[in-house]
Amino acid sequence: MTGFDAIVVGLGATGSAAVYQLARRGHRVLGLDRHAPPHTLGSSHGGSRVTRCAIGEGVHYSPLALRSHAIWREVERETGADLFTACGLLVLSSGGPTAYTHVPAFFANTLAAATRYGIAHETLDAAAIRARWPAFGVRDDEIAYFEPGGGLLRPEACVAAQLALARRHGASIRTNEAALSFAATAGGVQVTTERGTYDAAELVLAAGPWLPALLDAPLAAPFRVHRQALFWFDVGPAYERFTPARFPVFIWQLAGRPQAIYGFPAIDGPAGGVKIATESYATTTTPDTMRRDVAPGEIAAMHADYVAPYFRDVAPRCVRAATCLYTVTPDFGFVVDRHPALPHVIVASPCSGHGFKHSAALGEVLADLIAGAAPSFDLAAVSFARLRAATSA
Repeated sequence: MTGFDAIVVGLGATGSAAVYQLARRGHRVLGLDRHAPPHTLGSSHGGSRVTRCAIGEGVHYSPLALRSHAIWREVERETGADLFTACGLLVLSSGGPTAYTHVPAFFANTLAAATRYGIAHETLDAAAIRARWPAFGVRDDEIAYFEPGGGLLRPEACVAAQLALARRHGASIRTNEAALSFAATAGGVQVTTERGTYDAAELVLAAGPWLPALLDAPLAAPFRVHRQALFWFDVGPAYERFTPARFPVFIWQLAGRPQAIYGFPAIDGPAGGVKIATESYATTTTPDTMRRDVAPGEIAAMHADYVAPYFRDVAPRCVRAATCLYTVTPDFGFVVDRHPALPHVIVASPCSGHGFKHSAALGEVLADLIAGAAPSFDLAAVSFARLRAATSA
């Protein structure tokens, strides 16, 4: 079968959500991926992803996160998979200069989003933080936003569950088959892969860090791909202090550091460590040229600079390290928009390091677009036009 209502290229966070939502609505959909998702070569892996509903990158993203939380629970009920742990989300900051987190006024934006959308939360001073979560070595001037409904997602399980449901609803899934190019046809779009050609009325490009290579230079220009390192450090006898029941997911806007840190409770048992990471945007890379190992020097520097000063019970021994890729736009926003020259092609890049939490709802948005329905999310904020306007301003 070569004729489809829709083809989705890339089956990570957003692509798996899109094929699931399209298939459950009865569309004839083909999903293509150059690897066999869930895999460790792109952006949708690493055992855990932060999820929060008050979005510091922009209050307009909160409806996506809120809807995604509902969808994750629906998928859990349908599949029996364990996808979402609501262990709480803590954002730490202070009144002075702090590490930059994607956009200016991240902490204030978070509070504004919580207020606007009625998201349950608390604000705490340093004494309250220490009393509730003694693992955090906060300074006296630090404050926190706590969202009890936030927590962590298991990205590999989320992708696998949505692909399983997509297949159950009749989607055709072809893995280890790279899309090479696409072109307009009289009836829509034709996609050429390593193995053949496929025709569809609509095409969704959800290829993550492989997206820039599929776009012409002017459209690819805003998307920059960066290598990120992830670290799991030993907590040894302090393990109980770091379990999900006693330790939240966190984002910490450190004072005196160029980047914030983020981390998770110990979800892999006493020997699994706690995952703590920062972000790096100094150099760009590609999926094919990225260095995928984590050097001992990186591990030592991470612990010395970003872990030891803030967590006294986290040992320097790294029990695991990994890498992933962020696809980042200049304003740390998403792009979900039709191709300016090819109206039957939709570019879907919920990128910039905060996309996974929104991906389930974006699957619905993409299904609405393909059905010709008005999406519930205002797409003006994630358009190509807003990037062009920012560039020309």
